[in-house]
Amino acid sequence: MEFSGKKVIVTGGARGMGKRFASDLKHLGAQPFVLDVIQENLDALKNETGIAGQVVDVSNEKSVEAFFESYVSANGAPDALINNAGITADALFIKQKGEEVTKFPFANWEKVININLTGVFLCAREAAYHMVKHKVKGVIINISSISRAGNLGQTNYSATKAAVDSMTVTWAKELSKYGIRVGAIAPGYINTEMVAKIRPDVLEKVVQNIPIGRLGEMEEISQAVQFIVKNDFFTGRVMEVDGGMRI
Repeated sequence: MEFSGKKVIVTGGARGMGKRFASDLKHLGAQPFVLDVIQENLDALKNETGIAGQVVDVSNEKSVEAFFESYVSANGAPDALINNAGITADALFIKQKGEEVTKFPFANWEKVININLTGVFLCAREAAYHMVKHKVKGVIINISSISRAGNLGQTNYSATKAAVDSMTVTWAKELSKYGIRVGAIAPGYINTEMVAKIRPDVLEKVVQNIPIGRLGEMEEISQAVQFIVKNDFFTGRVMEVDGGMRI
């Protein structure tokens, strides 16, 4: 798929990697539209780049359905969806300090599952529905993570990313007969606002475990997105972009 004139929806697109994906695709001639939950971030993105967006709760079925119906009515079915929206809410499964034993908070589990898993499902379902309905041979890209293999303190996050990988393969098999490709990218530790919040001493230890010897840059993940969009033989696979790190 060539970039010029292609309609691309980017979830979680008002900042971080999503913003970089949208900005780079616009420079390549695509027509990105971003979804986010914070209007101020969308306004800032519009002022800075001219990229339009809308507040949408990706975990809410009615909200996602309404957005896609409105978008398609105004613009036609999207050519690509980048399922980027995601959050973390880390905690140990069971933690003991002295005599006190605490459990992984269910609220942490629920909110990460809702955004990272249900949100990916809903947005991909609606994008695929409209692609099929309007005979658009599109592409869906899900953002996974190196944590898909399991990571300390990330029961919820790791579970969602492993599930995203499985859905990617399943959808690629089911949607291929409609000319729709589905791929995923599993980034390692990337220089984003989320990673910047990690305690410096902890982050230093993380970097020591990356064979390349540094954090990844958002540009490098954006290049992976562009590869999947452009390469019509890529589907049903998860591309690892992690500097060789294993956790």
